[in-house]
Amino acid sequence: MDAFVSRKKRRISSPVQHETAQQPSTLTVAEDDESTDFKLALLSSLHPNVDQNALLDILLAHEGSVESSSNSLQAGYSLPRKSSAATGYQSSLLSNFTSSHETKGPDTPQRKLISKRGKTLHLFSPEDVASHTPCSIIHNFLPVEEANDLLKELLQEAQTFERMTFKLFDNVVQSPHTTSFYVEGLEEMRKQQTEYIYNGGLLTDVRQLTPVMRRVSPKVAAAVNKEIAMRIATRYPGAKKLKHQSPNEWNPNAACVNCYSGAAESVGYHSDQLTYLGPRAVIGSISLGVAREFRVRRVVPQDEPSGMEKKDKSKAASDAEGQISIHLPHNSLLVMHAEMQEEWKHSIVPAQAIDPHPISGTKRINITYRNYKSSMHPKFTPKCKCDVPAVLRVVQRKKENWGRYFWMCYAGNVPEKANCSYFEWASFDEDGEPIWNKKLKMFSEASPRSVPS
Repeated sequence: MDAFVSRKKRRISSPVQHETAQQPSTLTVAEDDESTDFKLALLSSLHPNVDQNALLDILLAHEGSVESSSNSLQAGYSLPRKSSAATGYQSSLLSNFTSSHETKGPDTPQRKLISKRGKTLHLFSPEDVASHTPCSIIHNFLPVEEANDLLKELLQEAQTFERMTFKLFDNVVQSPHTTSFYVEGLEEMRKQQTEYIYNGGLLTDVRQLTPVMRRVSPKVAAAVNKEIAMRIATRYPGAKKLKHQSPNEWNPNAACVNCYSGAAESVGYHSDQLTYLGPRAVIGSISLGVAREFRVRRVVPQDEPSGMEKKDKSKAASDAEGQISIHLPHNSLLVMHAEMQEEWKHSIVPAQAIDPHPISGTKRINITYRNYKSSMHPKFTPKCKCDVPAVLRVVQRKKENWGRYFWMCYAGNVPEKANCSYFEWASFDEDGEPIWNKKLKMFSEASPRSVPS
């Protein structure tokens, strides 16, 4: 907070957790003799997603009362959004949305999107994010000091992060940001380095959780499980869960940490790999440092085009319902729910301008926590004809088999290797467990690569 005030003031004991609990009706506000800078800093800590200039305007409009200003913001006071990468304020869209516009998908009740083709809809309100995307967001997730400690710790780690190399359309390319992989202990680290295959090869950079990451992990698990329960209760009335979604508690046992250095570093539209996570995976993602724009778009299945139509129709379909942008500020937790990887794609877009963070400068650190299933270990998953473990994918584009899972060769992503024609439909039970898992109990661990047909 000292970065915002002109003179040293008393310490504010604890941050307000906006999304995990309702904001108290009575705020501990600055006395009349406190400076405007201090009041502005306090208001900013309560509403970190609002531009400083806009906060000053509303503070002046309420005669310097932090409590009245905050209550007005909570009630949906509309403020202009900044033209830079920093967020503005948006009153909720929920009043403009009616449930009569819902349509049904094969597994999930899909609501009609309010985004439009060729347009990007910017959402800032957590209520709107939860209503119109397969995500939920918690602002001010960690206590301020803990979030800053985690950022500092990972900025130090990021100095030795690497760019992943893989093959894409016959070209060898590097990832547009640096990354590293983290697990709980030495045994898990050994397994990741010697048994798990990514992009057709072994990971070389696997590390143990840092001390602050170790402290934060249980908090992430508790928050994500709470969001999952809320999602099921509010989004799927009468349903216990989605088909193939695990009924068990979400327990993160691996984390991928990404570092985006500067406005240009990004990642294009993609779905996260399900090979070791299984169907309907849930991912918890913490953002630290510079705020960036997280865009999502729903995949629209199409009838298979033919001939010259194919390329143009595919391109048009990818933007058939437009894009939705979610602002990810420092110390926010984004939960990607069970619909995300099968039915949507997401990206971090390059920014035209970014507002530097007082600790990280122009860097953003992102931690994506994942739950690796023991039943999806590489010793159980199929291997293709070219002796590379297969990758699990889902049909997203073609209407005919939309939502079906399949195994395919991944060697085409490995430099110096060409993929084979291996393909096999994958089968999972209602809880997302592979059908082979029930048969494997009859087999000895002595044949780790043998998968019953």
